[in-house]
Amino acid sequence: MSGRGTDLTEGEVIEFFTSLSNWGRWGEDDRLGTLNTITDEVRVAAAASIRFGRAVSLSRDIDPRAPDPLASGNFAVQRFTGTNEVEEHFGRPLRFDAVTEFVGIAAHGSNTHVDGLAHYSWDGHNYNGFPASDTTSLGGARRLSVHHAVHGFLTRGVLLDIAALYGVAWLERGHPVTPDELTAAERRQGVVVRPGDALLVHTGNVARILHEGPDAVGPAARQAGLHASCLPFLRERDVAVLGNDGVQDVQPSGYGPDLTRPVHAVGLVALGLWLIDNVELTELAAVCREEGRWEFFFAALPWRLVGATSSASNPVAIF
Repeated sequence: MSGRGTDLTEGEVIEFFTSLSNWGRWGEDDRLGTLNTITDEVRVAAAASIRFGRAVSLSRDIDPRAPDPLASGNFAVQRFTGTNEVEEHFGRPLRFDAVTEFVGIAAHGSNTHVDGLAHYSWDGHNYNGFPASDTTSLGGARRLSVHHAVHGFLTRGVLLDIAALYGVAWLERGHPVTPDELTAAERRQGVVVRPGDALLVHTGNVARILHEGPDAVGPAARQAGLHASCLPFLRERDVAVLGNDGVQDVQPSGYGPDLTRPVHAVGLVALGLWLIDNVELTELAAVCREEGRWEFFFAALPWRLVGATSSASNPVAIF
């Protein structure tokens, strides 16, 4: 697990915006990015991998009543519940009643969520060269809204368990996952990431923070994650969706402010790569070990939120 990786210069990472670009690959007006790699044939093959029907949720609970040690100060969810709705409407008690509610979520908070392609921009542009100015405070994302993922993410999922490479439940804070470690995990697990896959990278980050408590998080938290050197791997393998039990990027990234999260920036803007942050992978890693397989049917369905750059989601792995 040696070789070049974390010694990439900031200039070399910035070159990835050009050398790894998918702009124009699927047409000048394409708004799906790497979801184009999830073809009908890919979905059929993925569905055929279901053997027993065992399902594993990959989402964290969204609980407005409980403190969230991953929230880093974000108020992740608000819920307002209205009771006695029918009685109030008719002005008198009836034999039935109903409850309604309003739920507001910090879309890019600590909940398990999809990052759409308008989430990040670089030099004033989003994926495929669309102007970042297409997204406004009042109008939302005009061209790269998350609602374009209308068919969801239904494909083969692959878990690469980097923590297991070292025989630990979680990697140390600030551990940069390298492409050598990704390929080492492939060899160890007997699986190869291929075009159209949902790649899930287990660092143990969520489990670590839940174990260590809220002092482990914050705006400058040290967090294991993918190093920018993994970007060519993601492009060469034509990964459709990248999920991680954290914010994808190792924190700190090792670069200046412009590249605080280079996997986000290059992934979303240049590759058109859809991301799922804060995926709960602890149970999935255990089930993969138990089943002796690290591939499965993967399903995640973003909401059809027109103009939004993100959506909460409950991804599910089915064996």
